[in-house]
Amino acid sequence: MLYDPTEKANIQLVSLGQLMQAGSWQLALAHDRPEHLLIWITRGQGVALLNGARRGVGTHNALFIPARHLMALDPGRQGFGQALIFPADTDLTLPQSVQHLRIRDVAAQKELSQLLEVLGREQNQQAPLYQSAVQAYSELTTIWLRRQMGASDMPEPRQTAAQRLVRAYCARLVTDFANGANMAEYATALGVTPTHLTRVCRAETGLTAAALLTQRLLHAAQQLLSATQVPVQDIARHLGFGSAAYFTRFIQGHTGQSPTALRLARSPR
Repeated sequence: MLYDPTEKANIQLVSLGQLMQAGSWQLALAHDRPEHLLIWITRGQGVALLNGARRGVGTHNALFIPARHLMALDPGRQGFGQALIFPADTDLTLPQSVQHLRIRDVAAQKELSQLLEVLGREQNQQAPLYQSAVQAYSELTTIWLRRQMGASDMPEPRQTAAQRLVRAYCARLVTDFANGANMAEYATALGVTPTHLTRVCRAETGLTAAALLTQRLLHAAQQLLSATQVPVQDIARHLGFGSAAYFTRFIQGHTGQSPTALRLARSPR
């Protein structure tokens, strides 16, 4: 494994802006993460890829994305929110599935905002026993989340065959995106034609199956170029590209810059 961004094992509260320090691509491109995320949006409107579907998101929406689930989030130009990051091995009780909750109750909105405010203060001030305090407030936050899930009057609709297919494809992108397979090979593995997979992905996510695969590879490539000094040829090999030249053309075509130029542009000054 060339790069595993799991070094920060503690619970962390960050802004959405901090999750996009290297660029909006860090959230907007389809990807999965090694940690669990609870996102609380407090301003703006945007769009997300959640559980294999394109969904509108907005103010007072709570999103929970378990580790290693394909996701993307474009919070919009006016979007603002926070993300509570839980390490994958946390002892806290968290949902096992993606959650998208539209919180309409004002008291519930205020409760979560206050919990995150106090948690953030503990994190920033680092007074004695602050880590225990962060853990405690995080547990209260997970209780809030589970209560809101229980209070939801929107039962999970039965999945259609198209939805099951797209979710299965997204799950494969999480585990196999770097194996060098193309979209048609994924379709074969899923027992459908490339045309059918393309059609249902576009209907459910707004993107073709090939575009989802491209986004996942592009996110991984940019993450490696931005956060490591691993040689370009090793990144290309790790991500399943046949050659460093093919990888360079891929990056150039989607970013307008070569891998080396991209890395230099994002290096700390």
